[in-house]
Amino acid sequence: MVLGQGAIDRHLDEHDVRRIVGEALDSLPLDGRRVLVVIPDGTRTMPMPLMFDVLDGALGRRAAALDYLVALGTHQPMSDAQLACLVGRRVVDGMAGRSRVLNHRWDEAETFVTVGTIPGPEIGEITGGLLASDVPVALNRLITGYDQLLICGPVFPHEVAGFSGGNKYLFPGIAGADIINVTHWLGALITNYRVIGCADTAVRRVIDRAAAMVDRPVTCMALVVTHEGINGVFVGPAREAWREAAALSAQVHIVWHDRPFQRVLSVMPLMYSDLWTAAKGMYKVEPVVADGGEVVIFAPHVTEISHTHGRLIDEIGYHCRDYFTAQWHRFARYPGGVLAHSTHVKGMGTFDAATGAEHPRISVTLATGIPESRCVRVNLGYLAPAAVHVGQWDGRESEGILVVPRAGEQLHRLKGERRL
Repeated sequence: MVLGQGAIDRHLDEHDVRRIVGEALDSLPLDGRRVLVVIPDGTRTMPMPLMFDVLDGALGRRAAALDYLVALGTHQPMSDAQLACLVGRRVVDGMAGRSRVLNHRWDEAETFVTVGTIPGPEIGEITGGLLASDVPVALNRLITGYDQLLICGPVFPHEVAGFSGGNKYLFPGIAGADIINVTHWLGALITNYRVIGCADTAVRRVIDRAAAMVDRPVTCMALVVTHEGINGVFVGPAREAWREAAALSAQVHIVWHDRPFQRVLSVMPLMYSDLWTAAKGMYKVEPVVADGGEVVIFAPHVTEISHTHGRLIDEIGYHCRDYFTAQWHRFARYPGGVLAHSTHVKGMGTFDAATGAEHPRISVTLATGIPESRCVRVNLGYLAPAAVHVGQWDGRESEGILVVPRAGEQLHRLKGERRL
């Protein structure tokens, strides 16, 4: 059963949040149990200080341990100072009071334990034949030291899974490379254009299938948040709580437009520190860009393509899906997650194997701190950040120009478009 409350046009107050979470956790047998809470990193809008306090109040005296694991996927580990900002408590040597606040160390092989394998034929059935190889399922072995897992994170439209949140905090949040690469490449094969903002996707089905292999109870606290406040909180089994949150997110986080735009300026907030994360400024607006149009990602503070994967992206560049699938012999050795990021940034397009010509549907231009030479090398456009004056772009929607302030979480779509 899911306990929760949500609304499109009003925000929950702190009392509402404490009541919903408290009632849900009171129904769980957590006295004397060890509890691990899986939480987002700093690249998600999330009232984590409030939730940390709510959980401490609800479980601090009941649970034998109440610890936190940051679902980094393959993002950079967070420092104590960054963790303190995230949870709203002083963090010293990974400790906030009696709670441990831990980074998911995806970069260390000893992190993982294999919990099962999804057989190739089953993957083929789930994906409609797009993929058909066995998929080993590995998770951070820290989970084996706890009696209960709690997922606590927001739900937004997402370029790979359709909507973020729920079991996605396990896969890819604290997962091993195999399942990360398979799910991301699957999303790329379907394309961001088709999958984003859809609740029922093949990627989500693979994620949920992997989550079924976890051998201990998992409860999800799925939040729907905006910069103004909390629109909803849903607590219960991960799939069910996520589904209710995704339904509300579809109403809160999607902006509908009557016609496409020739140019879109995505103004990226500071919480995105590299293009790997700031590329959400492309993902969330691609559906409303006209054929032949342009997305400009405006992020002067971004000076790196990817803190983790920059070297590989420098090698392969940014290309549409068909560029890779038509030349798979050249790219099969690269991680699927990296290839997926490349295609999501470049967007829809075609590739003529006979001539070697790539034809992207739209162009993507970086107005960032990444030098022009590197932008050209990775097959993206360049615009000097100093040349971008947001006020000169704003208010010109009738001219086919859209400015998206604090881009990256709201999805922009066209009315009447057909999706998955």
